Amino acid sequence: MSEIPDAFEFDYEGSTLVYGRGRIDHLGDRLAEYGLDRALVVTGRNVGANPDVMGPVSAGLGDRLLGVFDETTPEKLGETAFEGVKRMRREEPDVLVGVGGGSSLDVARQMSVLAADGRSLADYRAAAREGTLEPPDPDGPLTPVVVVPTTFAGADVSSGGSIEILPPAESPTGQPVRTSGAVTPEAMVYDPDLFETTPMAALSGSAMNGFNKGVETLYSRSATPITDATAIRGLRALHDALGRLPDPEAIERAVVGIVLVQFERRISLVHAFGHGFSRRYDLQQGVVHAVVVPHALEYLFERVDGRRALFAEAFGIDPTERPIAEGVVEEVTAVRDALGLPSRLRELDPVRREDLPAIARATHDDPCLDDAPLEPTVDELEAVLAAAW
Repeated sequence: MSEIPDAFEFDYEGSTLVYGRGRIDHLGDRLAEYGLDRALVVTGRNVGANPDVMGPVSAGLGDRLLGVFDETTPEKLGETAFEGVKRMRREEPDVLVGVGGGSSLDVARQMSVLAADGRSLADYRAAAREGTLEPPDPDGPLTPVVVVPTTFAGADVSSGGSIEILPPAESPTGQPVRTSGAVTPEAMVYDPDLFETTPMAALSGSAMNGFNKGVETLYSRSATPITDATAIRGLRALHDALGRLPDPEAIERAVVGIVLVQFERRISLVHAFGHGFSRRYDLQQGVVHAVVVPHALEYLFERVDGRRALFAEAFGIDPTERPIAEGVVEEVTAVRDALGLPSRLRELDPVRREDLPAIARATHDDPCLDDAPLEPTVDELEAVLAAAW
């Protein structure tokens, strides 16, 4: 196993990635370096009520803490983001600090772009109903954002994150209508101490989501030697660590692994399946991924090479002992099982067998499939879902 440094910083696409235990204690000093004095924390109710997280965050911000907006939810609703914008206009923060899982980090980023864009939620909804919805296009300066992840979903090394403008019942297409703007965080702070405060149920689902970013990056049709290197190193760390959570050393390896698999990440087949489910059900994406990914990989390796030699390197598979494709599926399944996640779609409430054809069609239409190394038909995608049932 490779060594994990105690602390490091890395400049990535205009953002500073900060890793290390206790780094949250210096969050206020970091903001001072950027000339930022009034921080509004954006988080969910569970995290906002958790003193093991909010205590260090508050102490780290010190007198730069303006307030806490703790209304985010996994659904990432437009109403939530615009309530946050109202809060921004009342209190005038000069920085938003997203704390928690992917939904909180996404909402923090979208609050920044929506506040600068100036349109109301009613404006967005009217355009969505008319089919003329345009993404946020801010005229003025964006409020800076800092993100402090506490789960492994892998939504932190990102400038985007969509929010729902119309639910399926109000949408002209019967599918949710979402929008997304972009703002690069000033900093991304990874403190393993904070990850250890997250319940294992939340860590497990998020871990499978993040893990699959590395899996998909390896077989992507647009992969490069650079993405190969970071994905292999990240998968190696996650493969070793995820089955040993919440051991402190495993947490550290998993945090670094999740950073690496996000570097120039590619997503395609597995995430398209996840999106197909999200258009119909309120399900945690990592849980859907956990069920689908072994079957998706079996389907993929039956039809293309899928750059399987790189997977052998990441997972330590000896091709003289077992076929690589079979070994990859076994190792991914072992990670899923070690995390205690479901193995069958029928175990997921409220998934119904009769919905699988519609989910297959939604998966087929998902833009993520453009980066897959094959062109699946709707029937083939439905067969994968049937195998996962």
